Amino acid sequence: MFTGIITDIGTIAALEQQGDLRARITTGYDTGGIDMGASIASDGVCLTVVGLGDDWYEVQISAETVAMTNLAGWAVGQRVNLERALKVGDELGGHIVSGHVDGVAEVIKMADEGDSTRVTLRAPKGLARFIAPKGSVALNGTSLTVNEVEGCDFGINFIPHTKDVTTWGDVAVGDRINLEIDTLARYVARLAEVS
Repeated sequence: MFTGIITDIGTIAALEQQGDLRARITTGYDTGGIDMGASIASDGVCLTVVGLGDDWYEVQISAETVAMTNLAGWAVGQRVNLERALKVGDELGGHIVSGHVDGVAEVIKMADEGDSTRVTLRAPKGLARFIAPKGSVALNGTSLTVNEVEGCDFGINFIPHTKDVTTWGDVAVGDRINLEIDTLARYVARLAEVS
């Protein structure tokens, strides 16, 4: 489990297709404190550590994960949002995030509003019903509050701090973004279906 509070920005150092996709990600984390098999959310995708070095870790990514996320578009040199798994006693600053991406949204519009940036995204039709104004979503692993929703489109406001400590300062119209809907919204919708 994660909170959607990004604690490092890594860089894709290598990508290799070996049956599954294998990625090496450089990090500022103390890799001496990372165990083999640990979970690290990388752009919001919970990935298992299968290799470690002084300033990097490697993950193996299944075809299913590549198909359901934006990881097929990863490129060497690209920056990615990172978050280590929660430990008992950690602060819950965002919302509960599983790292199980539900689909990919697309950035369709951006506009500066004061020092902040308003970003409008388009969710896949099947996921849009789970997104509500003032509700939470995880986008590329970042816990964010939804400002408004209109059909499949929804808006997020990024303050300067968020743009500085995540990859959201690099975002552009047309970018494909990993979307994880709020777990509570998923269960409420399921209960409504079976009632």
